[in-house]
Order: sequence, then C-alpha cells, then structure tokens
Amino acid sequence: MRAYLPVWRLPSAPVLLLAGFAGRLPSAMVPLALLLMVQQQTGSYAVAGLAAATLGVASAVMAPILGRLADRRGPRSVLLAQAGAYPLLLALLIAVVLGGAPNAAVIAASAGAGAATPLVSGTVRALWSRVDPRVRPTAYALDATATELVFVVGPSLVAALAVLASPALAVGVAGVLAVGGSLGIATSAATRAYVPVAGARSGMFSTVRTPGMPRLLLSGAALMLGFGALEVAVPAFADQIGAPGLSGVLLALWALGSTIGGLWFGARVLSMSLPRQYRLLLLGVTIGLAPLAWISSPWALGVLLFLGGTAIAPTLTVQNTLVGSMAPVHATTEAFTWLSTITVGASAIGAALGGALIEGPSGVSGSLVLATVGAAAAVAITLVPGRRSGVGARDGLREPVAA
Repeated sequence: MRAYLPVWRLPSAPVLLLAGFAGRLPSAMVPLALLLMVQQQTGSYAVAGLAAATLGVASAVMAPILGRLADRRGPRSVLLAQAGAYPLLLALLIAVVLGGAPNAAVIAASAGAGAATPLVSGTVRALWSRVDPRVRPTAYALDATATELVFVVGPSLVAALAVLASPALAVGVAGVLAVGGSLGIATSAATRAYVPVAGARSGMFSTVRTPGMPRLLLSGAALMLGFGALEVAVPAFADQIGAPGLSGVLLALWALGSTIGGLWFGARVLSMSLPRQYRLLLLGVTIGLAPLAWISSPWALGVLLFLGGTAIAPTLTVQNTLVGSMAPVHATTEAFTWLSTITVGASAIGAALGGALIEGPSGVSGSLVLATVGAAAAVAITLVPGRRSGVGARDGLREPVAA
C-alpha cells in the first residue's frame, strides 16, 4: 500500500477519493431503489423498469453536455447547481411515485432526476488527469477501485434500507450522499484551482472523433455489453438453482476480485505501452469469463467470478488513463462523460440481450456466452488499425496541478 501514499498526500486527494465515493453511490442506488419503489406502488415491473431506464438514459444524455460546460466554465458551478437541483428533483420523484400519480408523470419525474445527476465521475477523473504524470496511473487505479466498491456498497445499502424501512428512504439517502459528495468536490482546493483550457469551438461530437477515442469507446462499449449480460445472468443462475439470495454474494465476489486486482495493479510500475496493457487486460477479462457458461456449481462460479474479476479494475484503470491521455486538453471532462455515457448505454443493452437469451432456449448459458463474446469483441476492436492517438506525448501538454 506504500505505493499509494504519494497520491493520498496530494492536497485534495482525500477529498476527491472520499467525496467522489459518496457522490458516486447514488448511481448504484437510485436506479435499484426507484425500481423497487415504483414496483411496490404500481405492482408493475414493466412500469418500474421503464422508470429506471428513463432515469439512466436521461443521465447518460445530459452527461456529455454538462461535461462540455464544465470544461469551458469549470466544474465548480456545475456541481453546485446540481447539488441544489438533484435532491429537489429526487424529492419530487418520491412524491410523484408515492402519491399515485399517472405513469406518464412518474416517467417524466424520472427523466428530470436523471438529467440532474451530479457530474461526479467525470469531474474527479478530469482532476486526476491534471496531477503529476508520475502518480497519475496510481490515482486512476484508486479511482477505479473506489468505483468498484460503489457497486458493492450501493445495492447492499438499498437492500438494507428497503427491508428496514422503504425504497423511498433509500432514494432520500442517495440524495443526501449526492449533495455531500458534490459539495465536497466543488469546494476542494483542486476544483477551486481549476482553470479551463481555451480551445477552438467545435461540434458536439468532436471529442469523440479525437484520434484513438473511437476505438477506445467502442471497445469499452463491447466490454460493458458483456458485463451487462453477466449482471443479468448471475441472478438468473441463482434463481435457477433455488437460491436467489446467493446472487448478491456472487456479484460481491466478482466486485471484490476486481477491487483486489485494482489495488495490486495500481502499485505496479510497468514499462509496457498503455495500448498494449489495455489489450492484454481485455484478453485477461475474456479468459476469465470464458468458462462461466459451463459451470453448474455456485461455489465454483463464485471462485471463477472472483478470479476473473481481478482483471476488471486494472482494465478500467488503463482505460481511464488512455482517455486522459487522448482527450483534448480543453475537453477532458467531456471525454470522460462520453466514456460513461457509452458504456452505461452498452451495459443496458447487454442486460436486455442477456435477459432475452435467458428467456430463450439457450438460457443462462447463452447470456454468459454473450458476456464472453462482448469481452472478446473488445479485444478485436483494439486490433483494428486507426489514426495514431499520440498517447504519451500529451502528458507534456498538461500542466500538473495539485489535486
């Protein structure tokens, strides 16, 4: 753990890590809590699923727009505005659902709350991209590990609050965490010192077309499509063997393996180029997923999920490092929000396709095969020739700032 001390000692690092963790928890809490809340009130999984999907789509659509605004004016004003708007819109959403409003009103309120989701991940990663290049990969590793923990703690917290009180309370707690995280990041020294970099006016998709970015985004989308299929397959597997409660344990083992792998990887210093690291790590993820479709024992599945998970956070660490290196210096936040938007959308598509396969003749195994195919496609995409991205050369264009 000594390798992480240089990151932790950066002036604002504890705030970015802790506030970033708190501010990201709502992304793992609100969709699930909303699903449970709407289903309890309406008795319809279809309406509940539509509300949760609308929330996610609205958040994904707004993220690049807000990221562009944060790059031009600084993230502080964006985060402060969202810290005020988000809890109010969540409160409105709770009132609409519990008040028995028409389904159209529930969907509209879900869209409003999703659109106001605080720009925490994009801001934190953009701030990490400005630290000393010597500690930047380690900072990204910590960030990726914290993100993995979010998806362990968030759903567990929702489950506990839903059982002890109600899903509405879980939505309220998520709102409080979002405000705390957003204000912590917005008032940090790193954010206050953030100086936007002037750049030429460009179209909405110019950042996506930056050399190297299309392949990176497409490979990330393929990977997340596979993860979406896996996240549906595991609960279906647990239900199939008559132990639905085991799904949380299996997914937690997967995330735990990722967390441990991320901490180990972040402490390493590799001479290998970033693109090659990314390709080999994607291959490692693919190898880890490949045997899952032929496993019938929950204990064996748990072990393989843990072992295969060890490659995930390292893969995301290198992915974030590549985005920070490729993105135009005046559009870093926007680049990270595009990554989040595309991968979240791909994960949702993977979940939908995986669910369809589970309901069909191929069953759970079909969804697990799709997970492997998605990861393998990500590897193949990295092999497609394209314009040189100039990774590594960009570090000299960034002025390191204390984070």
